[in-house]
Formats: sequence, C-alpha cells, structure tokens
Amino acid sequence: MAFDKDSIIASLKEASISDLNDLVKAIEEEFDVSASAPVAVAGAAGADAGAAKDSYDVELTESGDQKVKAIKAVRDITGLGLKDAKGLVDNVPSLVKEGVSEDEANDIKAKLEEVGGVVTLK
Repeated sequence: MAFDKDSIIASLKEASISDLNDLVKAIEEEFDVSASAPVAVAGAAGADAGAAKDSYDVELTESGDQKVKAIKAVRDITGLGLKDAKGLVDNVPSLVKEGVSEDEANDIKAKLEEVGGVVTLK
C-alpha cells in the first residue's frame, strides 16, 4: 500500500472536529505517543510563573450547592447571557475571566465563593 498524503489531507479537511479528536486518540493509543506539548515547552512556561504575575485567569472549579446564585454571579462578573453563564457553571472547571489584575481576580473569587463556588486563580 502506497502512502498517499494528499488523499489523507483531503480526508482530514472533510472530517468533523469529533472525528479528528477520535483520530488523535486512536493514533496516541496505537503508537503509544502523546499529542500534548513537549515537556521542555511546559518547563519554560513554568519558569516564567516564578516571576511576578501581572494578570490572572479566574477558574471556577466547583459551582457549589447554590447553582442559581452562582449563575447570577457569573452573569454579573462576565456580562454573559443566562444560557452562557449557566454553561460555565454547569461545565466546571471553566474559566470565568482571563487576563485580569490581581485585585479584580480576588474580587471575582470573593463573589463566587460567597455563593458557594470554589475558585482557582491561575
């Protein structure tokens, strides 16, 4: 069987995201490889984390028992509509806000923890 990369590329262009995701998983299992970033790249990012951070990502890791209040808090914080805010709260862990100052991140964290949410600052 000859390797025809052009036909493979044409097939990939027609595939859905779900199909491509399944393909990546199958390749990882078949050849015992990983599609994740190399360790050297991840290590370089970790070195930068030791320096003073000027922006934070706020991640909701648990929504808590008061989901309705958590959804309202997420809506107030992000300005999202009801459906999008509910999606963030229902599909934890999820990023609520990215690239915010330390003060704003702590303020958001306090608001979400007030309604029973568990928040991680990254």
